[in-house]
Amino acid sequence: MSRAEDERWMREAIALARTKGSEPSDTPIAALIVRDGKLLAGECNATAETNDATAHAEIMTIRAAGAAAGDMELRGATLYSTLQPCGMCTMASIWSKVDRVVFGAGRDDVHRMYFEDRHLDTVDFIRDAFRDDLSIEGGVLAAECAALYYRPDDDVPEEEQGNI
Repeated sequence: MSRAEDERWMREAIALARTKGSEPSDTPIAALIVRDGKLLAGECNATAETNDATAHAEIMTIRAAGAAAGDMELRGATLYSTLQPCGMCTMASIWSKVDRVVFGAGRDDVHRMYFEDRHLDTVDFIRDAFRDDLSIEGGVLAAECAALYYRPDDDVPEEEQGNI
């Protein structure tokens, strides 16, 4: 896909994220899965609402896209996420067989609480995967996406810190 198409879909992901709230404390993370220029699914982070630590936006979207496609394999699809996927979501992307992962804000753009590992970047999961047909691209509308979340130097209240 072209950069313009990636930005178009990321704008849709940002709009979806904003339906969850406008403050970082609302955890407005959203993901979309697009195949053949058509939206298969789009979901927001639902961990707090469902009391389910696995209900990340990407996981919810992969589940919905698989149901919509009638197949757990999403070959030919692109996963868009407003935030660089965590390790769990990156591995789910590998297993779901999407072709591309495109994210907005990366780990250097947001507070460290959004990531579970100090030294391993989830981009490495894709680089090291046995699949050679999966690509990852970050930084698409990064500033707009980062504005949804706590910034690296923000003083985040302890009760809101997910992984620390």
